[in-house]
Amino acid sequence: MMHAGTLTMDLRIRGTGSLKAKRTVVKHLVESCRSRFDVAAAEVGHQDQWQRSEVGFAAVANTPGHVEDVLDAVERYVWSHPELEVLAEGRSWVEPDA
Repeated sequence: MMHAGTLTMDLRIRGTGSLKAKRTVVKHLVESCRSRFDVAAAEVGHQDQWQRSEVGFAAVANTPGHVEDVLDAVERYVWSHPELEVLAEGRSWVEPDA
């Protein structure tokens, strides 16, 4: 059986003075999470604000525990970046059609 979960994180990005600088930080975060944790990742909100971003991550696995472990690791990785302030976060499960 397939299990899928999502994680969204609303972020304030310190030290950016332009959309270009913000996008550099967000692009690095998204690409590094994709390669490190094998998740789908994208900026999903606040695209036009230069100090804010909402980033979404999705993980799929054969057990719910593995999905939780992967999303926990992504969350810890995002929190480890001093230039990022996590303002809010949320998780949800994607239920497959029966």
